Amino acid sequence: MLSNAMRHELKIDDRTLSYLDFGGPGRPLLALHGALSEGAHFTALAADLGEQWRVIAPDQRGHGDSDLASEYSRAGYTADAAALLEHLAPGSPVPVVGFSLGGVNAYYLAAARPDLVSALINIDAPVETPLQDGPSFWDFLHDLPYTAPTREELLAALGPLAEGTGPFLRPLPDGSGWRLPFSPQATLCTLAGDDGSRWDSWLASSCPALLVHGLRSDVLSRKQAGEMVAHRPNTLYAGLDTEHYVPFQDPKGLAEAVRGFLATL
Repeated sequence: MLSNAMRHELKIDDRTLSYLDFGGPGRPLLALHGALSEGAHFTALAADLGEQWRVIAPDQRGHGDSDLASEYSRAGYTADAAALLEHLAPGSPVPVVGFSLGGVNAYYLAAARPDLVSALINIDAPVETPLQDGPSFWDFLHDLPYTAPTREELLAALGPLAEGTGPFLRPLPDGSGWRLPFSPQATLCTLAGDDGSRWDSWLASSCPALLVHGLRSDVLSRKQAGEMVAHRPNTLYAGLDTEHYVPFQDPKGLAEAVRGFLATL
């Protein structure tokens, strides 16, 4: 699946940030994955963009082959992405695409470091998170183990997520068992750090932007998506007939929307 991607590492303080470089002669494009995910999930998009774009997809802190971190603030995620861009393309701003968690991190990066971001592609990442006063989709993470003695135990614990996550489980280096490709605790810490409204960060950048919206998303409503486009200048909109999981439910539609937007830059 990753035949065209090379895995590299960047040391940030005492942590390792692992990233995939899909190569090619094209211009660099940074791709930030969603929660419970990793950079490898951009394999299809990298292939669809062809040789015009060299997709760089990090495993964000607490995900994939990257180390766990001491905290999971938006500032921390942003600093990691900035360090990677400064390492790869110093002095040359690049387009940044992000899905869900990665979409939020992408527009935080554009706001904090406009010198690094030439364009922004937000895939179904909202600017307002409704306050939960009842059960949440994420509640299962409280009881989900990060490691287990066998792969089968982790698959059983994952339940309906096992089919999509199973291929990405990792053996532990010491051979004592297996681990998830994401840290449940890191995800919970990230969610706990959200204050409900991120409008200031969404509106703080001025680079060209595209909002790709899943029309049946339960994360980003049509009303909020319309407001995000209306209030931020220089922002285009593409609606796809999917739920929140746009990259997995309509990869070709996503690639077409991203490719079309990039062609306008």
